[in-house]
Order: sequence, then C-alpha cells, then structure tokens
Amino acid sequence: MRIVIYLLFFLLSFNSCQKNTFTGRSQLQMFPETDIQKLADTQYRTFLTQNKVFSQGSTRDQMRVTHIGNRLAVAVTQYAASLGRADLLDGYKWEFNLVDNKEVNAWCMPGGKVVVYTGLLPVAQTDAGLAIVMGHEVAHAIAKHGNERMSQGLLQQMGGIALSVAVANQPDATQNLFMNSYGIGSSLLGILPFSRKHELEADRYGLIFSAMAGYDPREAEYFWQRMAKMSTGQKPPEFFSTHPSDDTRIQKVKEYAEDAMKYYKPVNQ
Repeated sequence: MRIVIYLLFFLLSFNSCQKNTFTGRSQLQMFPETDIQKLADTQYRTFLTQNKVFSQGSTRDQMRVTHIGNRLAVAVTQYAASLGRADLLDGYKWEFNLVDNKEVNAWCMPGGKVVVYTGLLPVAQTDAGLAIVMGHEVAHAIAKHGNERMSQGLLQQMGGIALSVAVANQPDATQNLFMNSYGIGSSLLGILPFSRKHELEADRYGLIFSAMAGYDPREAEYFWQRMAKMSTGQKPPEFFSTHPSDDTRIQKVKEYAEDAMKYYKPVNQ
C-alpha cells in the first residue's frame, strides 16, 4: 500500500512539474494560476477586514508604500514584456496596503496583493530599502513560489486532491496551508515556507525589479545587515524568521545587486 502511495505522489509530482519562465527552474505547480488568484483574493479581503489598514492617502508612509508599489508594478510589467511573456501577469490587479502591525513583515499574494506592516518601516529606513523588500515579495509571487509550496503541502497532507475539493472538504486546513505557503504564517510542516532556493531567486529578481523601478539595488546589502543585527540575542522578527539571512546570503545579495545595476535608473531621472 505504501508503495502505491509513493507511486501516486511521484506521478502527481511528475505530471504537475512546469518550467518557470522567470527562473528557468522546473517546479511543482498543481494548481492553475486562476484558481490560486481566486483563493488569494478571498484570503486577502478577509485579512484586510481583520486588521487595521491605513486608507489610501491617509499618511505619508501609506503614500510611500503605494508610490513604491506602483513603480514596482510597472517594472514587473516591463520585465515580463521583455521576455515576450506579458501573459504571465494575466489576472494581476495590483494593490498596495500598509497595515498597523509591529511585526517586521511584508508579503505579496498572487494577483498582486501586497501588504507592508508598519513594523518593517524603521528597518527599511529609506525608499530604496522599502522597495527592495517589496520587490523581493513580489518576486516570490511572480516566481510562483507559493504555488510550489502549497502544491508540496497539499500533496503531503491531502494526497494531491484538487484545490476546489480541498477548499470544500477541508476549508480550515486549506486556509492555513495557503497562509503559510505565502509567508503569512510562520511554518509549514516544520519547514520554513520559503526555502533557501526560493529566497535567493526572490532576492535576484526582486533586485532587478527594484532597480528597474528606480531604486538602488545596492541598498539590499545594508537592509539585510540591519535584519541580521535584529536577530542577535533575541527572537527574530516574523519577516526574518521566514526569510533566513546570513553572511553567505548577504554576499549573494551583493552579487545580485551588481548584476541588477544594469537595469538601474534613479527615480529622479
């Protein structure tokens, strides 16, 4: 029986592997993007009703988040077009919200739903620092890391059933799996929601998007250094706990930033 289950998992995984246009890596994607975006929109609306969200134009920080987000959205659109794959952003209706929460966190759901927590702002410090974090989270969504993680989780927990069936039969479990898979929770089956591979991919492409949006990608090194200092001798913030940082990663970020500089045009130009 166990052999049959393993064989079923293998077949489901094999048939659901797709090559990601952005990263060039084959990844498990069991769910159509349209289904993921529909579920994401539902969870996103629920989150907004349960948290204190700053209305558009209400504060300077809120306007910063929206301004930077809009520039990133343009950059991502241009990058997809340069690949001849504007269709990769089908269904994306960008929204950028600032939430009153002391956690150092930010995330982006499929379909372009981005949330920044106020606790992140003092660590980001500058517009460039904030753009780098937001670009990183957008890159996770564009690279479909959440779809990959949710596919892995659903395969392990529920045997690879259809997403619609999972939502209907196990709504709470599916919701938790979704929230964790997109970095809104802290862990998934004891595994951080984004692996080292996912993090480095998000770093690389996030810096390209940030640079194209007009923000200096070299600021990434200093942001991650500040994050590393925050984790010393205390429990790391939520954002840090799901986004591991160490000397090796900071070195990789420096390399990615140098590569991203060829896309960089300062905002004021």
